[in-house]
Amino acid sequence: MATHPRSLHARLGGGAVADVLLWRRRNASAAAVVGATAVWFVFERAGYSLPSVLANALLLLVAILFFWAKSASLLNRPLPPLPNLEVSDVVVEKAADRALVWINRVLAVGHDIAIKRDRKTFIRVILILWVVSYVGMLFNFLTLIYIGVMLSLLVPPLYEKYQDHVDEKLGVAHSVLSRHIDTIITRAGQAKQKKTE
Repeated sequence: MATHPRSLHARLGGGAVADVLLWRRRNASAAAVVGATAVWFVFERAGYSLPSVLANALLLLVAILFFWAKSASLLNRPLPPLPNLEVSDVVVEKAADRALVWINRVLAVGHDIAIKRDRKTFIRVILILWVVSYVGMLFNFLTLIYIGVMLSLLVPPLYEKYQDHVDEKLGVAHSVLSRHIDTIITRAGQAKQKKTE
């Protein structure tokens, strides 16, 4: 078995989320699968819409808190424990920094395609967007999110178990795909050269 410089657990962040994704916290992972399935069923199969469910849940929460506070003052009990509902500047700055990194990556790809005329990047982007478009035609948005959650909970433990075999097969697939993309690029370049002559 080959040694890997960083374990999959470390690559996934090494915290509680990595534990859940790798099923090291089996109860939390199973709860995530059941919860995602329940949410998908409620919205997709039962026909509820997200705004109505959110509004009803908030209505119920506000009513419970109101009656709890009223009964607490009448019965000399403590008020409901509410956390400080405030977003800190640090959280907003971290989110903005992460968003900035992703936006800059997308802009760099656009720059490579539009300014540098990088054919390889162009073909990769076209293929990725075509696959996303095709898959988007097969499923609605909520089902795609559900499939993504299920894959994120099922693929990492399988990958961790069969990492060497998967890496080997992905390496072969990457080299074959790269060869095909290079062939397309060279043929496009030859066709362009013939047109200019």
